[in-house]
Amino acid sequence: MAVYTHLGAEDLARLIAHYDVGDVVSAKGIAEGVSNSNWLVETTGARDSGTRFILTLYERRIDYADLPYFLDLLDHLSAKGCPVPRTMHDREGASFRIVEGKAAALIEFLPGVSPTRPTSAQARAAGEVLARLHLAARDFPRTRANAMDFGASAAILAACGADRLATIDPALPAMLDHARTAAALDLSALPQSQTHTDLFPDNVLMLGERVTGLIDFYFACTGPMAFDLAVTHAAWCFDAANAYRADCGAALIAGYQRVRPLEPAECALFPALAKGACLRFVASRAEDWLDTPDDALVTRKDPMQFVQRWHFYDKSGAAVLAG
Repeated sequence: MAVYTHLGAEDLARLIAHYDVGDVVSAKGIAEGVSNSNWLVETTGARDSGTRFILTLYERRIDYADLPYFLDLLDHLSAKGCPVPRTMHDREGASFRIVEGKAAALIEFLPGVSPTRPTSAQARAAGEVLARLHLAARDFPRTRANAMDFGASAAILAACGADRLATIDPALPAMLDHARTAAALDLSALPQSQTHTDLFPDNVLMLGERVTGLIDFYFACTGPMAFDLAVTHAAWCFDAANAYRADCGAALIAGYQRVRPLEPAECALFPALAKGACLRFVASRAEDWLDTPDDALVTRKDPMQFVQRWHFYDKSGAAVLAG
């Protein structure tokens, strides 16, 4: 379970008392995730706050100076009608508090279930909502550099080192050169907005074929919209055996382009963006694999899954945009 810091019932009640959401009824640790501690909190409710919330205690990869960007972005998108949870502000108006020396935020709970094997209709809906998010975020007043850009991926893999990477899989060190090639790409001319950059199916809540929530914005940043689409494509369009699902791939792209058509430069660079997206997850998963303590209640994710997807994009090129 992804709870690194354990808060007792009294600690949780004391924290929630700073918000106008009623009294705590229950709190349960959430198993998903590898970077933060999370709880599903149910309260008696108050005013228009609802009764269910996600409490996050930020543990890793979060610079607290970035929290206003993340949390204000949620409020901005929610106010524009995107299916994004609001940040609950405390009685003093703050969007986060410090607990046990760590930042904590209370986020609105949204209904829905994350698809484990998305249908093409669900992929199309996700593409449409991602495009809506990009358009809604273009006037967001804050910016944030991508801390997990192609250069960062190359640096992470280099820091892991070929010898340690080989302990995960003998084929993994070969990604070092590919990461350096990706880091040399110039993406500055591509259309920009605020981007999610981590939109896996488990970060999308759905009821049937309708998207009810986009969650976990803690890798959000200012950057190329087409890169965000490439990340989502790499995350959604493969089955459990890493075989490409052309139906989902075509539907995701079609859904996105129905709302925001890609420009020629974005189409031309899409294969490189998709390979870079794969390398980003190869790097972060390899780092987590090597650095996560053996006694942590977290299941490691295999970086080789995205090595295989990198090879697919390397062979397929621009054909992925044609379905």
